[in-house]
Parts: sequence; structure tokens; C-alpha cells
Amino acid sequence: MTIHYSTNWMGPINTKWIEENGNDWSTGRIDVSGDVPEYTEIGLPMMKGDDWNRFSAWLDNFTTPYRIWTLDEIVEEYETTNPKITWWMDQ
Repeated sequence: MTIHYSTNWMGPINTKWIEENGNDWSTGRIDVSGDVPEYTEIGLPMMKGDDWNRFSAWLDNFTTPYRIWTLDEIVEEYETTNPKITWWMDQ
């Protein structure tokens, strides 16, 4: 039983927000696939765009056996070998 994860970019796309905050932010969700009983997604808070790109590339090769990991578990694993993610909420 193998579970796969991939990011799905969803924004920001609001022009006014981008004018006020810059265009170096990304947000969306993690789509979960593989041996899962039904469609599953994990909300992914806004983070710096460079972090999104690195995290997305890493996640493309990340799998878990038996159960779907939480966002906290995934991020903790990611940050053991990658730079800490800069979240919008931490700004």
C-alpha cells in the first residue's frame, strides 16, 4: 500500500492582493493518490514561491506506506533535509 502526494497550485491570483503583497507567494493543496479509499486533499497554506517550488519537487518523489500523513508530518520530514518553509502566517 503506497500513498503519493503532489501539490496543486491555486494562487494567489487576485491582482490587488498581488500588488499589495508581491507575487512571490503560492498556495493550494496537496492531492493524495494511490492506495486511498477516496479522493483526498490536504490544504496547503500560503508559502514563499521558492519554497513552493522546492517542496513541490520534493513531494513528487515522496510516498508513505499504509496511511495518509498529516501536513505537519510531511513538512517535518521535508524540513529535515531542506530549508525551512517561509509561511505567510509567519510574516
